[in-house]
Amino acid sequence: MIEDYRSLAVFVAIADTGSLSAAGRRLKLSTSVISHHLSRLEERQGVTLFFRSTRSMSLTPEGQIALEPARRMVNAGEEALDAITAGNEEPVGALHIAMPAFGEQSKLHKTLWEFAKQHPMVAISLHCSDTPTDLVKDGFDLAIRLGVLSNSNLKSRRIADFKRLLVASPDYLAARDPIKSPQDLEANDFISVVQIPSMMTLEYAEQMVRFEPKNIRVEVNTVNAAKAAVLAGLGIWHLPLGEIEKELAQGQLVHVLPKWSLPILGVYAVWPDIGPQKALTRRLIEHFVEHRSELIL
Repeated sequence: MIEDYRSLAVFVAIADTGSLSAAGRRLKLSTSVISHHLSRLEERQGVTLFFRSTRSMSLTPEGQIALEPARRMVNAGEEALDAITAGNEEPVGALHIAMPAFGEQSKLHKTLWEFAKQHPMVAISLHCSDTPTDLVKDGFDLAIRLGVLSNSNLKSRRIADFKRLLVASPDYLAARDPIKSPQDLEANDFISVVQIPSMMTLEYAEQMVRFEPKNIRVEVNTVNAAKAAVLAGLGIWHLPLGEIEKELAQGQLVHVLPKWSLPILGVYAVWPDIGPQKALTRRLIEHFVEHRSELIL
């Protein structure tokens, strides 16, 4: 019976993630073990649960019928484990978290490490990347995302604000005509981050100007690389205030059009909407919210 429950949990993970390898990453099991559990379940029940191809796995009619009851079983098990530990003053368990790659010394990361220090029985697995991850397929309990959230099957809660400044190096600005208005930006070079829209909105008093750079000098895929390119004098870009306070104070970067501002964006905790939220996940979100005033990036 216990082996059947394990196999059903593996079945749900495969259905959620779309492959044996992804289910293995989610459950921290080898692909061969995942395959064994699935094969055992299919043989024992005398059915095929997935159509298999070299690129994907999709549920058979029998698999579709079995998925929701199996998911309820997994969710009930997670609720039971949460209930057991809910009354414990000291939480126990593990959290798999995704955060942006930049800002490793930011208040956001430091607040996470403070949570880890406060709760020594909680294991933290942190994945840092500026490319959005698939929370369901990769088995994340929680991710921190910035900006405007796209419509998805994820739940979210705003935990802080995210302020950006348009900046350039003094050397870059010294070699160009003065930038006195948003229209002057058109003659300048810009840095671009591939996963961030290039269109920007500038606001001053009751004025609002939308601007999309035409001269992209350097395109990168991380915020840290964009910052390095700006510091090297290769162009202008908007960077998180928390990432550039030191460089601004030391004169390595200059705030371009300081009277004009970029909209303040949100910092969001997001998590999969595939079952009851883990008590540990809720606890970490509340920890972030309690420190909201300290988290502005």
